[in-house]
Amino acid sequence: MTVGELYLESLATGIITPTELTWLTHGQDRFSRLEEATALRLGRLLDQGDIQLGCRLVSADTPCPESPTPGVLEEWIEPLGRQRHR
Repeated sequence: MTVGELYLESLATGIITPTELTWLTHGQDRFSRLEEATALRLGRLLDQGDIQLGCRLVSADTPCPESPTPGVLEEWIEPLGRQRHR
């Protein structure tokens, strides 16, 4: 997977999975300048609500995870939501 492929898939489906988001954040130090710009654009699309954190259903054999990692909800999603509505 490349950042460009992830960007296009997320844009096409409107969803980025927690696994993809983890891969994106852990690979930041190895990205080229173009990949960094693409990752920033993905972040902006998430902030705007154009892309949602969720699960893409590929087939009935690959179920979605029950929920994102507990730390993600408490450390990232909830604080962003509270700041946005002040």
